[in-house]
Amino acid sequence: MTNDDVAVLLSRVALKDRSAFSLLYSRAGAKLFAICLRILKDRSDAEEALQDIFVKIWQRADSFAAGSASPMAWLTVIARYHCIDRLRARKPVGNSLDEAAEIADLSPDPEEVAVLHGEGKRIDTCMEQLDSDRARAVRHAYVEGLSYQELADQFGVPLNTMRTWLRRSLLKLRECLDT
Repeated sequence: MTNDDVAVLLSRVALKDRSAFSLLYSRAGAKLFAICLRILKDRSDAEEALQDIFVKIWQRADSFAAGSASPMAWLTVIARYHCIDRLRARKPVGNSLDEAAEIADLSPDPEEVAVLHGEGKRIDTCMEQLDSDRARAVRHAYVEGLSYQELADQFGVPLNTMRTWLRRSLLKLRECLDT
């Protein structure tokens, strides 16, 4: 999706067009979610943050000035600042050593560590079954949050080819993990 497409969607959202808002969510949601997940490091917190961010976008779309900034940059800034505010709000205010000890006891027990380690190995094993370019593309898309267009540019392939790579790679991963 180009910046012009996002700018058009934002202008329609400013007019409270629900279908444009839905389309904006489907096109930009994954990238903004990746930003939330990278900052907050907690999936459920990132999901809640993404909902809050899209409420802000709905409320503030009319403040986007199309000529002054990139629309994706504008959306990204809203997401970043919202997540940073969430981090600041959730920092524990520890007044005693007892509270600090309780926080320290939240570490996973040995069984949880073993399960997580095993899952990580399964994912790594399945990723090794993909072609190296496909595996790198999957990591860049779903860990680093790069868009299809950014990936297509980086790998020097057409946009639809990149979409096909990712879709087929995810199907292979799902098949591998289900066995």
